[in-house]
Amino acid sequence: MVLPEVPLHRSLLFRLLLTSVVIAVCSVAATTWLAVQTTTRAVTEARGHILSEDTDILRRLSGFAATHPRWDGVQGIVTELSRTTGRRISLTTTSGVVIADSASQDVRPSTQASAIVDPLHVDTYTSPGAQLSGIDPRAVGPYRLSDTDREHLRTLADERLACLRSQGVDGAIEEAPSGRLSVTSAEQTPWECADGKLNTPTPGELTALNKLNDFFQSCLGSHDAFLSLPGTERDSYIHSKPINEKHDEKARNCADEARRRQLGPYVAPVAELYLGDVSRSDPRFDLSTANRVKIIGVTGLVLALTIAITSVVAVRLVRPLRVLAAAAQRPADQHILVPVTTRDETGYLAAAFNEFTARRELLEAQRKAMVSDIAHELRTPLTNIRGWLEITRDGIAEPAPELIASLHEEALLLQRVVDDLQDLAAADAGTLKLRRELLSARELLAHVAAAHGAQAEASGITLLHQVPDEVQLEADPDRIRQIVGNLVSNALRHTSAGGTITLTAEQTDDHVLLTVRDTGSGIAPEDLPHIFDRFWRAEKSRSRRTGGSGLGLAIVRNLVTAHGGTVTATSDPGVETVFTLHLPKPQRV
Repeated sequence: MVLPEVPLHRSLLFRLLLTSVVIAVCSVAATTWLAVQTTTRAVTEARGHILSEDTDILRRLSGFAATHPRWDGVQGIVTELSRTTGRRISLTTTSGVVIADSASQDVRPSTQASAIVDPLHVDTYTSPGAQLSGIDPRAVGPYRLSDTDREHLRTLADERLACLRSQGVDGAIEEAPSGRLSVTSAEQTPWECADGKLNTPTPGELTALNKLNDFFQSCLGSHDAFLSLPGTERDSYIHSKPINEKHDEKARNCADEARRRQLGPYVAPVAELYLGDVSRSDPRFDLSTANRVKIIGVTGLVLALTIAITSVVAVRLVRPLRVLAAAAQRPADQHILVPVTTRDETGYLAAAFNEFTARRELLEAQRKAMVSDIAHELRTPLTNIRGWLEITRDGIAEPAPELIASLHEEALLLQRVVDDLQDLAAADAGTLKLRRELLSARELLAHVAAAHGAQAEASGITLLHQVPDEVQLEADPDRIRQIVGNLVSNALRHTSAGGTITLTAEQTDDHVLLTVRDTGSGIAPEDLPHIFDRFWRAEKSRSRRTGGSGLGLAIVRNLVTAHGGTVTATSDPGVETVFTLHLPKPQRV
């Protein structure tokens, strides 16, 4: 059986490839998603950690600069920060002179400064070249209070807080970097407690504040505004009369400039900060335990899905194969059919197996029937021969010429059946030898008509042959006469007296057609498919003497097939029956 081509979308190979692609895509997608999520989170955490460390380094160094007029002693802080953060830290002047370095001072950690350390221009989140205008609140300079002033302000703050609480208002004492104290509360301060003593500058602060206002008013070019004490509740400039927005902006700029001018001698010079790569041995970017658990979990999930999908596909593919294997292992006499559940290669294989099983069952039935028919065909003449010989041996009958003739006829019948079986066996085995010659169809049919003329005349049947002279065919002379002779013999047995048998031949573009047409009893439509089967007879009651051995038409089909042709039969019961041989057109004329 030739299996039809399986459509691509139903192909078993396509399904396997599609399953592999789906599994691969799912695995890659899951791995990519996990890698992106884990890497993004790790990088974000690492960047946040590094940014936090950089901000802390800048804050510590800016605090040192805000409280020291020089950089003396900063090396210890740099070394400590480098050890705790794992960063390479180098501090230099704006001219490039190294102030402090956590490693060798021969080279800088990078070619561009990471930040500028200037407490008068604070840049908490630094980017190269960008500086904010704020002043580090730790840069207090001349406003730093003495111990005596601190104790005095502590007493005043405690009194203020006690007053607030006596009025049912809670508050808290806060201390500024200069040591000045203030009391804060969520509600407005009662007038009983607002004595103004806590906000009154100390003598030292008043001296510094007067000098600050001199700088401020000199820059502003006016005495209409003055600055309040830094770190108090009114940490801004105060003006005595309305001024416009432009003047107000100038006042704010002058206030910043005045404070920087006053604090300049009390803070360390501007320095450049260089931060290098990580120096500690353990890598900063590392997968956390949670990320490892996620990787293991997603990997396990992908593996489980892969096994599940593969198992489902494998079961669906193997199940019909197992059914086929089980059916094939059944005993040969049990012709089991398997269900066809798919339309791929496996389904076509199951259909082919079912067809093979059906053909094997049919062949087995035909074999049994043929053996039975052969036994029946041989048993009758052998029984007759044996019976007459035993009667003659026992002296019951004399070996008269009539008896000898009967035995000879039975022997000829046996010989004919054996010869027919031998021809069929040779045709089936492909060992039938053909001696092809270029023959005249007219001469061939005339020879056959002459050979059967006496029988036809005795039966009252007219035997005609009508063939143009130019029709020729290439065939084995003996076998082609045997073929046409079998058809004529078959027609004579089924044609009544007064009937006609006509032999014709014609040539088409591709074939030579030999036709045997009779006006006999005909063949029923339900019997036409079986007339070329071995030992088949349309009338089961017909004897082998009147009906033949049942091998004639089977031999016709096999011999025609050996010549590369085909034989067909059509019949109109009671009117006519036509057998047509389609033989290949001769290659040589």
